[in-house]
Amino acid sequence: MREPAAEQPPYFNIQPDQALAELGAARGTDTGGLAAIAQACARGRDDLASRGLNAEGRKELRLFSTWEITRYLIPVAQAHFRRVLRLNPELPQGRTETEGGAKWFTLDEVLRLRAHFAAEGKKSKEYRPWRPEGLPAKMVAVANFKGGVGKTSTCAHLAMSAALDGYRVLVIDLDSQGSMTSIFGGKVEDEWGTVFPLMARHYARHLQQDNHRRVDRGDPPVPLDETLTEALKVTAADIVQKTHWPNIDLIGSQLNLYWAEFQVPVWRMAARGWKLWDALAETLEADGLLDQYDVIFLDTPPALGYLTINGLAAADILLVPLGASFLEFDSTGRFFDMLHSTFRSIEEGENIAARALGREELAFEWDAVRAVVTRYDGAQQAELAGLMQAHLGRILTPQRQEFTALIGQAGEQVNGIYEADYRDFNRDTYIRGRATFDETYAAFKRLLIGCWRRDELAARQSEEA
Repeated sequence: MREPAAEQPPYFNIQPDQALAELGAARGTDTGGLAAIAQACARGRDDLASRGLNAEGRKELRLFSTWEITRYLIPVAQAHFRRVLRLNPELPQGRTETEGGAKWFTLDEVLRLRAHFAAEGKKSKEYRPWRPEGLPAKMVAVANFKGGVGKTSTCAHLAMSAALDGYRVLVIDLDSQGSMTSIFGGKVEDEWGTVFPLMARHYARHLQQDNHRRVDRGDPPVPLDETLTEALKVTAADIVQKTHWPNIDLIGSQLNLYWAEFQVPVWRMAARGWKLWDALAETLEADGLLDQYDVIFLDTPPALGYLTINGLAAADILLVPLGASFLEFDSTGRFFDMLHSTFRSIEEGENIAARALGREELAFEWDAVRAVVTRYDGAQQAELAGLMQAHLGRILTPQRQEFTALIGQAGEQVNGIYEADYRDFNRDTYIRGRATFDETYAAFKRLLIGCWRRDELAARQSEEA
């Protein structure tokens, strides 16, 4: 008896006419077709984003229940929390959705309640996060040139965690894809609503200073074009947006920001003395943002271009997310190698002139550099993660950011984990889902406070010397 013929793989015996019929179109896709696809994606993106908008068309942050506040945000027992509200009717009292139901509060109300407990509560408890007096905000860049490693997600959730903790947060989106801007409901019309004019202003002021030197030498000044003239009028306050989080502001992004990757090298070629890597940091400092905020998060593009270099040069802390896989570990190693080559090249180029003129040499330095494992599956990746830890040591944080059902569902709704209403999940699922981000933030906060403390002690020693 003959064996039945094995079923052929589906890619065998494809008939040309049938394939043409399935293809359908009479011709290929031209550039107009690409525009149509982009428009369809834009409509879909707007539709998805609109599902989290309020009646005014803006994203709206959900409310927080008494259970959530006392478990995660303010270190008091529920009974004591309720008693304090009864004794202080001038405090926010929350709202209930049913007779005798749980009370719910806006985050702004939670921040007011935290301030009350900080003033009136036990001195042994930390109701407000620590930041030393007189020191500037810490800037944190989240970067990796490999896409899909959870860079934007990690950056967004750290920003939200810091806001829930009570810090004043600024998020700067340096990626022209604008994913971070979408998460925080930002609206950016063109490149003039991004960091581009701040970088252009930095270059324009360099030209102005250079023109003064040219005139002193008897040479004609270099005229500023219309773009640079307009950029001189723009400050950070003009482009910072409020978000649906009361203590998170945003400098957003959109596709036109990518133009900076072409314009910046043109400026640099025209003025070799312009320190392009300082453009963002010096402009933010000049406009007072380091005093207005506690933590500034920089979400960088998945490439080591001029925007990423600015973000990394501005940063005090560098976080590099990566998955526990060979390819991502290998790619991240190459990323660090490229960082070394890029910044060492800048140092060497600048210091040739610095040594000749007897000036202080340029040396880039970060308070801390850490790699963070994201999208972690302990059942499949524990051995590889352990090997990565053995090679990287303290550079790789031991906490692993796990992927859970809560993370997937929140992403589908264009929300962060902390924006998800726990009533939409099994409560245990919610607790497990946010625990991995809480642990990521706890590790980051130890890093942040350690860096601030080191600065505080150094400043104190300098004053005593």
